[in-house]
Amino acid sequence: MADLHFERLVASLHILHFHIPPHFTKEYFTDLIVQLCRANGVSDLARVRLTIWRAGTGLYDPVDHTPHFLIQSWELPEHIFELNSTGLSLEVFPDAVKTGDKLSNVKSNNCLPYVLAAMYARQHEVSEAVLLNQYGRVADTTVANVFMVKDGEVYTPPLTEGCVCGVMRKHLLSIDLPFRIHEQSLTVRDLQTADEIFLTNAIYGIRWVGAFGDTSYGNATSAILHDLLYESML
Repeated sequence: MADLHFERLVASLHILHFHIPPHFTKEYFTDLIVQLCRANGVSDLARVRLTIWRAGTGLYDPVDHTPHFLIQSWELPEHIFELNSTGLSLEVFPDAVKTGDKLSNVKSNNCLPYVLAAMYARQHEVSEAVLLNQYGRVADTTVANVFMVKDGEVYTPPLTEGCVCGVMRKHLLSIDLPFRIHEQSLTVRDLQTADEIFLTNAIYGIRWVGAFGDTSYGNATSAILHDLLYESML
């Protein structure tokens, strides 16, 4: 998984036109992260956030493209790896859309739609909010990529639909599974008529959805994929 995280980091830095120093290697960041986790006493299980910004002066026309960075770590509870016992609830966030350009796949600090969507979810007492793209199709949620199961097949929006290029999403697409995963545009109606919906991110892995609006779902496929996911990571 470290390879996928570093691959996404480098790809994002290139897209955003940073000047990447030669010492910005996977080994360099891994060593710093390990040191920080040890210093914070969270070496066994931790959440780590690496934030990179452009150094120097300039406003909308930066004059220095050297990356500066900050690494943070927090302890994670062991139950984070367990499949959620109660299904999540979803609603569509109506007040912002994601555009399907190359910047939409970058996990950046320009996250106002996600912040507002998370606030909307809390206000409406649901677990997560689904963000749509400019065509009214499914992009992702506030912290996760969206997958649905229909007639034994698994589907997730392609990156061209505006979703973040999630590490767990990419991992699932790259490993051998008993279910075929299709990258396909999804509508709200597709989710409403699905057999299952589950969400993925690098912290929780897989979390299954129990309700989207008035529709209820099971978790048979999600449970199988959850077990296979952690077997592949051991």
